[in-house]
Amino acid sequence: MTHSKSDSGKHIRYVIAGGGTAGWMAAAALARFAPPGTEIALVESDAIGTIGVGEATIPQIHLFNGALGLDEAEFVRETKATFKLGIEFDGWLREGETYMHAFGAIGRRAGLLPFQHYWLRAKQLGFAKPLMRYSLNELAARTLCMQRGRRAQGAPEMPYAYHFDAGLYAAHLRRFAEARGVVRHEGLIEEVARDGESGAISALRLNGKREIGGDFFFDCTGFRALLIGQTLGTDYEDWTQWLRCDRALAVPCANGGDFTPYTRAIARKAGWQWRIPLQHRIGNGLVYSSAHLSDDEAAEVLLGNLDGAPLADPRPIGFTTGARREMWRGNCLAIGLSAGFLEPMESTSIHLIQSTISRFLSVLPSGNPDPAIVNWFNAQCEFEWARIRDFLILHYHANAREGEAFWDGVRAMDLPDTLNAKIAQWQASGFIHREHEELFTEVGWFQVLVGQGVEARGYNPLADAMPEGDLRKLLDGTEAMLVEEVRRMPTHLQFVQTMLKTVKPQGVPA
Repeated sequence: MTHSKSDSGKHIRYVIAGGGTAGWMAAAALARFAPPGTEIALVESDAIGTIGVGEATIPQIHLFNGALGLDEAEFVRETKATFKLGIEFDGWLREGETYMHAFGAIGRRAGLLPFQHYWLRAKQLGFAKPLMRYSLNELAARTLCMQRGRRAQGAPEMPYAYHFDAGLYAAHLRRFAEARGVVRHEGLIEEVARDGESGAISALRLNGKREIGGDFFFDCTGFRALLIGQTLGTDYEDWTQWLRCDRALAVPCANGGDFTPYTRAIARKAGWQWRIPLQHRIGNGLVYSSAHLSDDEAAEVLLGNLDGAPLADPRPIGFTTGARREMWRGNCLAIGLSAGFLEPMESTSIHLIQSTISRFLSVLPSGNPDPAIVNWFNAQCEFEWARIRDFLILHYHANAREGEAFWDGVRAMDLPDTLNAKIAQWQASGFIHREHEELFTEVGWFQVLVGQGVEARGYNPLADAMPEGDLRKLLDGTEAMLVEEVRRMPTHLQFVQTMLKTVKPQGVPA
């Protein structure tokens, strides 16, 4: 790469400690957007495995892939991806009951009010149907259908995300990044060198005494948090008082069952199980509380609830849910698991990597980072993580699984004030407020509050201005339009197969 100088007269050298999804997403983004001449190095060791818990995403992944200019069909082929229209929560309220947090709109807004107020009024009048009947994404998901774009006039968009192999995604991004000048260094980081005067990180020392110097460092070392935690001593805020699971087992299995365009999160007696269908296998895992379930019992539960034969032994993962109090300190930024851990029930892990990278690029430092910028950055991260935390807590807390110690405990726990306020506002009048730029929208909260059995006592009285006959037409007309839209869709399997046929074979010029 050609060299340029910052305002301090030095070449800007970025060093990424660790690979995996976080490291290679950072490398690809920097390679694409950093000023010409920026030096980018990534240090990883084949001897250290990656966690790769999250293989499901949310629709914001399109922003990242699109910004890089990745071809979607090629991405789907290279990562063995399938499509995702939402997440089904099975048994979270009661055994045998399911609901879906689907992407996209629920119903149609009318006048000043969002749909939930009209639905709540119709519910009081006795003719509201389950939310599924007013959700294009859920209707398509339940019938195993998939499409892009709109066919019928007036139909809503159908936003989607992906299920993919996180290891293959990292490899895809590695090829992208290395083709644009990122230099990968193989080796174990044995020491993190610091400037004796400022305390800033100055270099990574690898086995064999090689030294990789830099101006700014990204900690993508996973739970070890080698730079942000072990070296810089940044505090970690523990959230296990609310999110009490501390263990996971992950295992792939052979394909079987429905080829679902949605993720499944299935409640178990001391946690929950994920199911993520890919083209070549199904990703499975059990997230659980070790205080309520032994590792052997967890393995028995997981292996006893697979769609096909296991393709490996279950891989144990221990974690402490929480987040760094400062994700950016000095000349170091934590990305991914080094920044914190929120369990993957709402598929936020890869999004948090993406949002951290995007936020960093919006304030890209050209020399020593200004404390005012760093303070703003950390405040934004703190807000984002805490609001996602609240959304996850709601799934656990609002349950009616009585007689199970784990679920009884989370139902009785004290909640963060921010979540208490959200629930109280909904219960009072069906009101949901999306604060600032919190990740989950009013529609997302609406689906989970209803799905978890949190009842609203009323609704905005402006909804009463609509004559009852018109209210019926609003609900029935919306449902009929969505059902007709889904009727025209190909199946998820047909959609994936058709997309793969559009990709040029590897090695063939486009």
